[in-house]
This record gives sequence, structure tokens and C-alpha cells, in this order.
Amino acid sequence: MSVVSAREPVGPIPQHHLSDDLLTAYAAGSLDEASSLFVASHLTLCPECRRRAAMMDEVGGVLLDDIAPVAMSAGALSAVLSRAEAPANDEPASMAGSRQTVFGADLPAPMRRYYGCDLDGIAWQRQGGGVSVATVPGIGDGSHAFMLKVEAGRAVPQHTHRGNELVMVLKGAYSDAAGRFGRGDVELADGDVDHQPKAEKGEDCICLAVTDAPLKFTGSLGWLLNVFVKM
Repeated sequence: MSVVSAREPVGPIPQHHLSDDLLTAYAAGSLDEASSLFVASHLTLCPECRRRAAMMDEVGGVLLDDIAPVAMSAGALSAVLSRAEAPANDEPASMAGSRQTVFGADLPAPMRRYYGCDLDGIAWQRQGGGVSVATVPGIGDGSHAFMLKVEAGRAVPQHTHRGNELVMVLKGAYSDAAGRFGRGDVELADGDVDHQPKAEKGEDCICLAVTDAPLKFTGSLGWLLNVFVKM
């Protein structure tokens, strides 16, 4: 997967980044759709991860040079040419994320392709306790992608994870035991993490989250939330 460089963002630079494993899988094209959307969206906001992704892409190109050539299938050339001639707005979301930086907009370009709007057009579903969600439409099989909005000064119910969770801040900021996370920052969590992220006062915190299994709530009302709240 080619990584196209983008101009430097105007605004705070993310301090929490994608792992090498995620960037390698993204460059190899082996991530599921939801995780690819997550990585592509982060790359629009983080020059450091764009630099690392570009480096991995170059390494992959060198390795491909060492692979023995194979015969092309019938129609392969015409298929490639037709894709090259397609208009820019027909690009896959995994590529669109590296083409522009969007600090002037609330949603990174790859996410706007799925929602068809910016944050002011999102239809939120209230979960209670100052928490709302909006599922990313059109995601295929694999991980679940959704946006999470936590009202300023409120906290997500305490939880751990039945699988893996990727969270990236799109607006506002939150803090938990791992530190403070602002726009563009990424947090990776699994079953070893039991936390209660709390949005900072003054502005609602909106995040993109990708999970491969439902959360497991662990607070005093965890048993009840596990029955009625699905995130």
C-alpha cells in the first residue's frame, strides 16, 4: 500500500502514536476495514506516523524487488489502468487518509467518506451517563468501528476489554491512568487494561474507537451495563 505524504498539520502534534505492528500491517494491506480506517485517519493528523509509514512502505518496495516475477492474469493490466483513471473521490478510504491533513475539519477525510458529513451532521445515539455513540456506516466484516462522544467533565463507565480496543481523539481530550490524550492521540488497550477515561472540562470529547469484541464493564454497576450497553 502506497503512503502519500501530506503537508504538516496546523495545530497540536499527537504525542501518542500507532504501534509498529499496526503500521506494518497497514503498509502490507493486511488490516481489516475498520482498523485500516483508523490508521488512515490517524495518518492525516500525525506527521510522525506518516514518516514511519512512508519508511515502511519504502522497505516493502525493496523487498518486492527481490521477489521473483510471476505471470499477470488475463485482464490485470486493463484493471490497473481503469483504477488509475478513476476520479479521486473513488479512492479507498485507506488511501484517502494520507492525501490531506484536515485540522480545519472535525473529521479526517477517510471518516467523512463513510459518514458523508462532518461532526455537525452525525446522528448520535445516547447511551446514558453523558455518553453517546455513532456507528461508522458501511464497515464490512471484522472489527467494529464507532464514534464515542463523552460530555465535558464526564467519564466513560469503568471497563476492561474482551479483545483489543483502538481509540483516537478527534475533538477535545480525555485522561486515564495512561495519561492525557488530545486530538490525534491514540490509545491501544486490551484485557490487561482496566480504566475509566474522563473527558476534560470545557469541551465534549469525541473519539474514533475500533474494537474486535465488546467492552466488559467492571465498575459497581458493571453487571447491569454489560447487559444493556453494547460498545
